[in-house]
Amino acid sequence: MVEAFVRLLCPECGKDWEDGPTDLPGHRKNFSCPTCHATRRLAEFMRTERDLELVKQFE
Repeated sequence: MVEAFVRLLCPECGKDWEDGPTDLPGHRKNFSCPTCHATRRLAEFMRTERDLELVKQFE
């Protein structure tokens, strides 16, 4: 079984990482960067539109 992942990028500090879409809150919910703790809507951390669409599929 292939596990899905999304790529995230913090708009504040520039940290980039990957996470499973089922491990994340909904795209409209607040999310905090694990490094600098900047808090924004999860959608603002998505690297690409495809990453955002993948998160929406798992909501």
